[in-house]
Amino acid sequence: MNPREQRGLELAKAAKITQHGEAWQVPSQSGNKKRYRVRLDGEFPRCTCPDFEFRGQRCKHIHAVEYTLKQETTADGTTTVTETVKVTYGQNWPAYNTAQTNEKARFMVLLAGLCQGIPEPPQGLGRPRVSLRDVVFSAAFKVYSTVSTRRCMSDLQDAHAKGYISKAPHYNTIIKYLELPDLTPILRDLIVVSSLPLKAVETDFAVDASGFSSSRFVRWYDAAYGPQQDRHDWLKVHLMVGVKTNIVTSIEISGRYDHESPLFPALVENTARNFTLESVSADKAYSSRKNLQLVTDKGATPYIPFKGGTLEPTEDSVWKKMYHFYHFNREAFLSHYHKRSNVESTFAMMKAKFGDRLRSKTDVAQANEMLLKVLAHNICVVIQSMYELGIEPTLWASDDSAHKVP
Repeated sequence: MNPREQRGLELAKAAKITQHGEAWQVPSQSGNKKRYRVRLDGEFPRCTCPDFEFRGQRCKHIHAVEYTLKQETTADGTTTVTETVKVTYGQNWPAYNTAQTNEKARFMVLLAGLCQGIPEPPQGLGRPRVSLRDVVFSAAFKVYSTVSTRRCMSDLQDAHAKGYISKAPHYNTIIKYLELPDLTPILRDLIVVSSLPLKAVETDFAVDASGFSSSRFVRWYDAAYGPQQDRHDWLKVHLMVGVKTNIVTSIEISGRYDHESPLFPALVENTARNFTLESVSADKAYSSRKNLQLVTDKGATPYIPFKGGTLEPTEDSVWKKMYHFYHFNREAFLSHYHKRSNVESTFAMMKAKFGDRLRSKTDVAQANEMLLKVLAHNICVVIQSMYELGIEPTLWASDDSAHKVP
């Protein structure tokens, strides 16, 4: 199976391919909402994509349609066309509906208990210090609500009336705290702790990166569409997630042009501290000897495809073992590798629910806002798992004043 056939198989499984007359509409895999027309004319299929126009040979869109339609010819010359049945996953609608209708109330309870574990800095001379727990709760709930800090004040006053925070901070105070570098390690720790209730559930993990746009602009030169343009700047967010529940176990944030592979070890190391790893899936951008060896050292199997042109290794190593497995057991490899689509689903969940844009202006505030999006996502995943899997998360506060989950 060559790379185009592999991508065609992925496209056939993930995309909605529809027939219009004698042609098939196949969506672009790049996510730009463009669709290509494929016609299967016997041995000479055609496609309107640039790859087919340039090469004149089967592209991934043609392969996707061929995987969708299987032609079988019997001995008497009769041809049977069978549409492939795409795998669908059922939704536990009673549990989903209950989780969604109770999510906001549960979110406040779990977030309050989580924030109780934040140590308060000592009070120095001068005016009384704003409670760090209250600020983190307010910032996280503001991101969860997706409204501006000012419009979120009524919700924070309601949280204060219910005893989740000691006082609703001023909206300017919340914004100023987001710009503090000291807040970043606290939010990272909260993300890790929020994933621990699913420690017994998750053993298979996936890694990928995606961009979140900011309110700042950068100069961009596009050779195809003209001279310099102003476009939104963005951060690249790298996640490691559990493929069963979409819980985020580790996160790294980098600049828009930073490569993915160097950040892979940190994601694996941070996850391995709290979870038992059995498999790790990632795309070709993470393919390296060092990364494969690291996953193996953690007791897991790396399902990372090899880049085109990679030569067969001669020395005995994990690199050689996985190279042979990738080339000679392709179906078995792909059955594990395709779990990687769950990390893409995780990004889609966060962007759909909490937005794909960062409102903060400075680098530190943008990183902290991104961490709050991931924290809010994790709490929502825990709430969903409470109803679907029947787990009872242990609140992270140690004192007797911690709120109980209703």
